[in-house]
Amino acid sequence: MQSNKQYVLFLFILFVGAFLMQAQEDRIVPLPIKVAKDTIIAPLFPEPVANDSVVADSLTADSLNQKPALLLDKITYKAKDYVKLSQKENKIYLYNEAEIYYQDTELKAGIIIMDYIKNEVSAGRIKDSLGNYTQLPYFKQGSNIVIPDSIRFNFDTQKALIWNSRTEQQAAAGALGSDAMKVYAEITKKENDSVYFLSEGKLTTSKDTINPDYYIRVRKAKFVPKKKVIAGFSNLYIADVPTPIAMPFAYFPLSVGRAAGVLMPTFGNDPDRGYFLQDMGYYIPIGDYADLTLTGDFYTNGSWGFRSTSIYTKRYRYRGNFNFRYENQVNSQRGFSDYSLTRNYNIQLSHSQDPKASPNSRFSASVNLGSSEYYRNSLQQRNLPNTQNNTLSSSISYSRTFPAYPSVNMSVTATHSQLTSPTATDSDVDNIRMTLPTLQASMERIFPFARRDGIKKGAIQNINFQYDFNAQNSLTTNDEDFLTGRMFDNAKVGARNRIPISTNFKIAKFFSVSMGGTYEDVWALETFEQRFDTETETVVRDTISGFDRYNQYNLSASIGTTLYGTFNFGEDKKIQAIRHVMRPQLSYGYAPSFDQFYDEYIIDTETGESVQYSRFEGTLNGAPRLGRSNSLSFSLANTLEAKVRDKDSTKLEPKKIPLLSNFNISTGYNLESDSLRLSPLSLNGGTNILNNKMAINFAAGLDPYAIDNNGRRINTFNIDNGGSLLRLTRANVNVSYSINNETFGKKRGDKEEEEIDEFDYVAQSGGRTDDLFGRADNFADNPIRERNDEDEDVENPLYGTTIPWDFRLAYSASYTNAARQNEFSSHSLMFSGDITLSPRWKVGGSSGYDFKNKGFTLTQLRFERDLKSFVMRFNWTPFGQYKRWYFFIGIKSSILKDLKWENRSQPVRN
Repeated sequence: MQSNKQYVLFLFILFVGAFLMQAQEDRIVPLPIKVAKDTIIAPLFPEPVANDSVVADSLTADSLNQKPALLLDKITYKAKDYVKLSQKENKIYLYNEAEIYYQDTELKAGIIIMDYIKNEVSAGRIKDSLGNYTQLPYFKQGSNIVIPDSIRFNFDTQKALIWNSRTEQQAAAGALGSDAMKVYAEITKKENDSVYFLSEGKLTTSKDTINPDYYIRVRKAKFVPKKKVIAGFSNLYIADVPTPIAMPFAYFPLSVGRAAGVLMPTFGNDPDRGYFLQDMGYYIPIGDYADLTLTGDFYTNGSWGFRSTSIYTKRYRYRGNFNFRYENQVNSQRGFSDYSLTRNYNIQLSHSQDPKASPNSRFSASVNLGSSEYYRNSLQQRNLPNTQNNTLSSSISYSRTFPAYPSVNMSVTATHSQLTSPTATDSDVDNIRMTLPTLQASMERIFPFARRDGIKKGAIQNINFQYDFNAQNSLTTNDEDFLTGRMFDNAKVGARNRIPISTNFKIAKFFSVSMGGTYEDVWALETFEQRFDTETETVVRDTISGFDRYNQYNLSASIGTTLYGTFNFGEDKKIQAIRHVMRPQLSYGYAPSFDQFYDEYIIDTETGESVQYSRFEGTLNGAPRLGRSNSLSFSLANTLEAKVRDKDSTKLEPKKIPLLSNFNISTGYNLESDSLRLSPLSLNGGTNILNNKMAINFAAGLDPYAIDNNGRRINTFNIDNGGSLLRLTRANVNVSYSINNETFGKKRGDKEEEEIDEFDYVAQSGGRTDDLFGRADNFADNPIRERNDEDEDVENPLYGTTIPWDFRLAYSASYTNAARQNEFSSHSLMFSGDITLSPRWKVGGSSGYDFKNKGFTLTQLRFERDLKSFVMRFNWTPFGQYKRWYFFIGIKSSILKDLKWENRSQPVRN
């Protein structure tokens, strides 16, 4: 009998070989295989697997392991160190800088494990040589990005479980940084492409992603990326310390771009009008190019206000905005003697057209009109700075160009000008002037004796003429009649046609001569006949309706040259040379008298005394010239500058420093007048000194004639009357000085100077754009200036011995002595400044002193503290008509801007 040992040995060797092969397959982990990229396709018929179901609210399990459907696309993957394919586990292991791509899903992590049977991936971070975790998973699906500690994701169900997720939601298109919402959660379940469920989440806008200075803790929440977060019980944490600010439920809008929503109001108490809600309203987007904001104010004494704001824009076409504000103000209570009810409104409109939209036509509008008392009596503190502006103005225009030669420009314009000062708003004063409309047309300059494309030489070829047409419907009214039919009662309609003709040439190469004249034809639609009523002894004006016209003309000539004078001190001197440039000009003007358009009426039949008048008196363009004009005028323009050796010895060219930027002298002589032929001498000039830190402008008037005891000019020279050669009648000077912490510092050498932020202050008076009269406290329109990103990472940037500051000073004085007044009509000193005490502390103030009225102007003190995610401001007007204070602390981000606290006092109103 034969032995079976060889078969047993064969079976044993086969079994051991199979075991060793399997073991060898499972030990391929440390192999340094470099795989750049690969592609796999899941099996067509995967084996069924167990199904682990979970409840979404509990987040204790998941429903990822359902029977998968077929993958709709290929999965591509790669890793830096190795890719391991385990057929036993049906998994692929990717290690170090692992990446997987499937359709719109992108996953990057330190380690990724993919189960190609379940179509499921798990990703996590890895440790470096120092034991620190690196390469956190980066999960992107569409435009949604999540950065967790680890994640499980199923390609079929599109569901995922995420641990310690971090994501950033933009507040608006392109808004990042402190204006974006950061969403953190310990456990996140991705239900589908648009819904996530969060457990133990944090919401914040802080830039510090590790230790945010504040956050809103939510226990459970539903998160819809780019739309909203709906949470249960939530409360505010500051520096990881819970605060009593809590809500049983919360809603956080995260819409990208524009979305309709409620605007939270501001709460407060007014001592005169009771408790109030301000700026409560609703925001409505209108299509892709416009929006509408409706807000209102409500006071417990019955006062209320309404505001409507719309902004519209279309790229390469137009942009603009519209504001309507109305306030119904109740003072005191019905039945009391001081009870009053006032209604004020304001309308603002702005529209500008992009030049690319239509090269030959353009429409623009700038409107600011309404009640003259609106800003002075407004319930809103933000309108305080506008109380210093005494004029409201508006303009709406449409223009069109016809480019064919000769080209013609036409425009239609409606204008409005309204005085709002208390002395100009009486019911019997017409403080509003409007033109509805003004039609203008002009033809380009034509040279009839020269070729259009040739060089023009001599007096004949330089002869040219133009044509201008101007027609207006002008009216004046007051606040009571404004926007009613009564404002057209005194409207004036007229037109003016102008044809200027001129030429120019040179004499002796150095003298420039110009000659010309202007012809005018004036139209009117009504004139006024005058007669004297002997019974009532009054002048009676009769309105004559119908077209009427008159014409007039004038002639002019001038000659001028330019003179240069240089005084050299030597190249070895600090001041090497001084150059004086003079531009004298002598002009002559002549205009005849047009007596044919004048009539007379007798006021005394016995003596035959009569009065001369024109039927065009009181029309829009007035009456034609009466009396011949024949005069000479002289002007002299001067500039003075010095050449100074530069302190930098490497520079070969000297510096040019202006000593007098301009200094002008002008006077005239009337050849037709029988007395007082000389015109007063007028002086004006200006210069910049102290390295352009100080600007000086001045002007004066000097009269050669004396005055009598009544202050009237007499035909006697002042020097002959025992006075000086010229008598000072007026003078004014304006000096402004601006310095900062770098003014007295050391030079930076070749190092480029850092840019200094421009101050965007609200004009407080007369159209000023500086801060000399104080800055508005509308903090929403003046957000805090952010530091550079490099500085944000430094907790306490070093300031060394330098504290940033700036100071602005202005002095203005006007002197009047035309009739021996010998007084200052205005005399004031204004100043303002800001000091950055630390990287996050800034204080500032502005004020002024009126030496004439002996009092301070609008005075404001400002304090500002940057609390990283928060900002705190305090604005104080300590005295005066608008005495008040304002305190604000709130989150800087626009997403949570309603999370704030503010308090204010009301100004004392007369």
